[in-house]
Parts: sequence; C-alpha cells; structure tokens
Amino acid sequence: MTNFEDNLRQVKAYFKDKLITYGATAQGADWNSPQSQEIRFDQLIKVIREVSGFSILDYGCGYGALADYLCMKGYEYTLYVGYDILEPMIQTARQLHEGMERIIFTSDIAQIPTVDYAVASGVFNIRLNASYEQWTEYTLACVEKLNTLTSKGFSVNFLTKYSDKERMEERPDLYFADPCFLFDYCKRRFSKNVALLHDYNLYDFTILVRKQ
Repeated sequence: MTNFEDNLRQVKAYFKDKLITYGATAQGADWNSPQSQEIRFDQLIKVIREVSGFSILDYGCGYGALADYLCMKGYEYTLYVGYDILEPMIQTARQLHEGMERIIFTSDIAQIPTVDYAVASGVFNIRLNASYEQWTEYTLACVEKLNTLTSKGFSVNFLTKYSDKERMEERPDLYFADPCFLFDYCKRRFSKNVALLHDYNLYDFTILVRKQ
C-alpha cells in the first residue's frame, strides 16, 4: 500500500504543477480547453433533476469551475461543497469564491456532509505508476464513497478504453476505463436507474446513477 500512497502523492504533485503553470484555468485542471471542460460538465449535470433547491458535492473540484458553471446555466443550489485532495487547489478555489454564499471548499473528506448529488470530473484520469488493477480498486472505493454521500444520485466521468490504440499507447500514465464494467458495477450495487453516456465526441464517457 505504501507504493500506492507514494503514487497518490505523485498525482498531487502532477496537479500542483499544472496549477502553478497554468493557474485557475481549464489547463490548470489538466483539461485541453475550456470547451472540453464544459462539454464534460454538461454530461455530468444531467444527473440533477431540479434547477433549484438542491445540494451538490463537486468531488475533485479543482479551483471550483463547476460552481460557476452551474450558476451560469441557471441552477440555484442551496449548498455547493467542493472537495479536492490538493490543498493548493482548495486555497485557490476559496480565493476565487471569497464572500460567496452557500459554497464550501475542503480537502478534508470527513467534513463533507450528505448531499443530494455528487459529480466527479476527471478525478480518475491520471494513474501514473499505479497498475491498472490498483487504480481500478481505488476508483471503485471512491465511487462507493460517492454513493454513501448522496441521497439522489451521482455522476462520474472516465477516459474510455475505446480510445484510439495509438493514443492509449502514448499515455500509459492515464487510466482508460472499461465503460461496460463500470456500468454493470453501478447497476448492480447502487440503483436500477443508471445511464452510460458515450456519445459526445470526446475520448471519455460519463456514468449517471439516479437513486430516485
């Protein structure tokens, strides 16, 4: 387990370097562009069934871009909780959203309350030196946590194993997940209402788990 914990520290260092290099931008959160970031947000927020009166956890929130995107799209949440394992990201998010009501940022998972919905965007893409099996185990543990923290549903996106072979060979540090496996896992364990979105022209997919 020590080696895996070392790998998680390296993942933190990877994202810290992105933040230092690019700042509070899509590239600073390791996305190719603001456009691709927003396309992914559009898929993830499909799990939300109301436009107001809901609480939401942004698991792996980075600098809090989703909080702003939801407001731009006309959503009115009663509480937005941003969680990230990287403390400098949390500090940046707090600075950007200083004085804004109904928004909390934390790097302490014990401080996260139960919410209506949770979303996780790009959280599992970078596995670095962890084996595929190790990273899958870690991913499933995090998805289980999302389930326990939500009452109405959650959504998660992943890079897909249906990406071009050359692309996957060029980036062995990335986690290209199996959409069929994850759909089956969520369907069997969490809800009968599970959707797999794999039709938005990016090298990834989104799983929606609706509990009600």
